[in-house]
Amino acid sequence: MPAKATLEAESPPRPPQSAASLPLSERVYENQGNPPVVDAVAPWCKRILDIGCGAGDSAALLKRRRPECEIFGITRSEKEAERARIFMRECWVEDIEVDVPAHLESERFDCLIFSHVLEHLRDPARVLAQFSQLLLPGGMVVIAVPNVLFFKNRLKVLRGRFEYDPAGGIMDDTHLHFYTFDTADRYLLANSPLLRVASKIGHGHIPLWILRGRVIPKLWGEALDVWGNRHWPNMFAIQIILTAVKQ
Repeated sequence: MPAKATLEAESPPRPPQSAASLPLSERVYENQGNPPVVDAVAPWCKRILDIGCGAGDSAALLKRRRPECEIFGITRSEKEAERARIFMRECWVEDIEVDVPAHLESERFDCLIFSHVLEHLRDPARVLAQFSQLLLPGGMVVIAVPNVLFFKNRLKVLRGRFEYDPAGGIMDDTHLHFYTFDTADRYLLANSPLLRVASKIGHGHIPLWILRGRVIPKLWGEALDVWGNRHWPNMFAIQIILTAVKQ
């Protein structure tokens, strides 16, 4: 099981406001990395392919923790690739919805990362199945997708609001698919019979508002978050972290 999730990554990655109106191929998605995704990468994984790597923020976090790792990336944006190459051995600009790039067909990896990319694709299950062919036997996939049932999103729907957001987040205007804690593995692994689910956790927070850190100590608040995500992930998880192993 992955290490305990922290609250360092409160929401799915988003482009800066100034880039929100640009097409996907020109946007630069950047944040502070996704710690729960990095936590989920097994210690024995040395050769890692980050698919939809953005500006390389999770790769930077992984490289700081484990400098011996060899990280590769794929993105649609040359601007993102330029930034990501600082932390990677190589970062390619490719359209992953076409096919696995020919130059990667003979490559093999210990781990594939899909952090907040599959929800942007027309057929994410097909893409996942194709790229899983690049895994070594026993290799793992780490997936992060937003949870459409996160309590803040539920409140918006109750108020009659179901609107796409060009600034990113759960309702990013480039999202084509929506997932819940219950459905993410069923839909995403539908075309991957050789991938066996190893773990699935929710990562998010319960609504303590101004009580957090003022009335309720930080450690207590984090413990409540872990408890809430364990028992009601569809309510409190803002993202779903899924790992699967190739048999």
